[in-house]
Amino acid sequence: MSGPAIGAAATAIRVGGLVHVYPEGTRALDGIDLEVRVGEVVAIVGQNGSGKSTLVRHLNGLLRPTEGSVEILGEDASRLRVAALAARVGLVFQDPDRQIFARRVRPEVAFGPANLGVKGKALDAAVAEALGAVGLADQAGANPYDLGYSRRKLLAIASVLAMRTPIVVLDEPTTGQDLRGVARVRAIVAGLAAEGRTVVAISHDMRFVAETFRRVVVMRAGRIALDGTPAEVFAEPAWPLLASTYLEPPLAARVGVGLGLGATPTEASLVEALAARGR
Repeated sequence: MSGPAIGAAATAIRVGGLVHVYPEGTRALDGIDLEVRVGEVVAIVGQNGSGKSTLVRHLNGLLRPTEGSVEILGEDASRLRVAALAARVGLVFQDPDRQIFARRVRPEVAFGPANLGVKGKALDAAVAEALGAVGLADQAGANPYDLGYSRRKLLAIASVLAMRTPIVVLDEPTTGQDLRGVARVRAIVAGLAAEGRTVVAISHDMRFVAETFRRVVVMRAGRIALDGTPAEVFAEPAWPLLASTYLEPPLAARVGVGLGLGATPTEASLVEALAARGR
C-alpha cells in the first residue's frame, strides 16, 4: 500500500505569502514563505501563539489562507478537498483526545486507511505495522481511554502512520513521553525519513529537535525568524533571537559552545572534552 504518487515533484510543501486572520481579528500568520523539499525532516519551533499550529493546519486543509497560497506536492491546496489532502498529509494533533474517537485501538488505527480505500490484508498489514512502530501491538483490543496519556499520544501517531501519507506532520509528538517514548518517536521520524517521506514537526523540546531534525524553522509573531540547520539555529550568535521567542538552546549546545565544540557536539566529543578538563 502506498499514498498518492509523488512523481517527479521535488517540493513537498510550498507556502507563499501566507496570511491567516482568525474571525475575531487575530493575525496569526503574517506573510509566511516556506518551501520543504520531498524527504526533508523539518522542525518548527517558537513560543505559544507564534503561529506554528496555524501554519501546519493549512497543510491538510483544516484552515484555508486569508491571503497567499499553499501547494502540496505541486498541487494548489485550495483546489483540493480535505479528504484529498488527507491522502497526502497526515496530521497528528497536539492533544490526542481531540483525535481519538473509537472504542478500541485497532478500529482507531484502521479508520484512516480504510477511508482511503485500503481493505483486507493490506489494511491488516497497515494497522499491524503502525501499532508495532509505536509499541502498541499488544493493545489492539484495548479501549484507548484505558491507556495513559503518553500511550494515547502514540496511538494518535499510529493512526496517521497507518495511512502511509507522503507527508507526516507531528504536533508536539514528545509531550508526555518518558525517555523511552522520546526515543521511540525519534525512531519513527528516522524510519519515515528512510522511506523518503517528508516529516514536519512542531516541538518545544529543543534536545529532541537538535538530535532528530536536519532543519529547524523558528517562528515569532506569525513570521519566520530563522531557518537553518540545528548547528546554525543553536549556535551562540542565534541565542538572543531564540531568547526573544522564549526558547533556549539545548543543554548540549550550551555546553558544546563553552567547550569550543560547536552547537551540535557528539556525545563522544563532550565526554572527551570534559575528561580532558578534569585531568
